[in-house]
Amino acid sequence: MSPVLSSRFLALSGLAGMALAASLVSAVAQPLTVVELFTSQGCSSCPPANANLIKVKDRPGVLALSFNVTYWDYLGWKDTFGKQEFTQRQVSYEPPLGHDGPFTPQVVVNGHADVVGAAPGQIEHLIAATGKTGGPSLSLGGGKVAIGAGSAPGGKADVWLVRYTKGIVEVPVARGENTGRTLPHANVVHALTKLGSWSGEAKTLDLPAASAGLSTAVLLQSPGGGPILAAAAN
Repeated sequence: MSPVLSSRFLALSGLAGMALAASLVSAVAQPLTVVELFTSQGCSSCPPANANLIKVKDRPGVLALSFNVTYWDYLGWKDTFGKQEFTQRQVSYEPPLGHDGPFTPQVVVNGHADVVGAAPGQIEHLIAATGKTGGPSLSLGGGKVAIGAGSAPGGKADVWLVRYTKGIVEVPVARGENTGRTLPHANVVHALTKLGSWSGEAKTLDLPAASAGLSTAVLLQSPGGGPILAAAAN
């Protein structure tokens, strides 16, 4: 290849690489519909909702997450994924959603609409009725979370880091209401951490490295169980 052709090839390759990188960032930063299922391995009503979340987990534009709660552990089976912070996240949703207290199963979409989620089509209907988040741009890359400028209702929003296992995990249950059953779970959350806050100005936060095998999502959300303004996942 001649020097001139070689230079042109390198230039075109560089442009192609930049275009690919831009498209990847754009894909991550596209508005998402965040679907949170609050479930428990100790709840006999939860398996249908787990199955319904599995049906939507791979839909384009949907971020589906399973948060396992702890308040049914007393029935004889300690949920293997349950954490108190997940229970507290659900509890914080209930007053704005008009509920007296938490229950399972419960599906919350974009932090401001909910349904039981156990009946066929319930989750799909709520996704269609709620739409995608409409807040500022939000993207992940290079060990950073980049949040664009925008409006922060009430002047402030929380930035939540979610670590989860992408895909389906099967859990055999030996005691409690689901004794003898093997329960599938979709996109199980293992950790929920507040990274910081956002007040409307463009901002960049450090993104800690994930443990092996875990995927990352970041949620920008109004405090106190409020609406999710933006979300991104890798």
